[in-house]
Amino acid sequence: MGAGLALLAVAAGAFAAHGLRSMIDAQQLNTFETAARYQMYHALALMIVGLLSLAPQFSHPLLKFAGAAFVVGILLFCGSLYLLALSGIGWLGAVTPIGGVAFLLGWLTTMMAVLKQPPQSA
Repeated sequence: MGAGLALLAVAAGAFAAHGLRSMIDAQQLNTFETAARYQMYHALALMIVGLLSLAPQFSHPLLKFAGAAFVVGILLFCGSLYLLALSGIGWLGAVTPIGGVAFLLGWLTTMMAVLKQPPQSA
């Protein structure tokens, strides 16, 4: 899933650079590019979480939560910014912080999973 979301982030960035530049104003273009940039960051984070979950020393149920939080963040944060940039519908900006909180929860739970103490062997 992370690789697919990264692919879409590259496509969105290319679309912004080559297709949208002449169709929307500079502020809308900046908003769209911010969405693509954050989508890429969090697509990479999703892949890192997946790799961490494969390592026995880091495998933790919190990593599944973190992955889900990154996906929700991409949908809400990036999705709302894409739609805001393309439509100009202002109330979509109210959804963006909810996605930002999902990103923060993803990073927090990733950190908690990585920093957890391994079980003591007898």
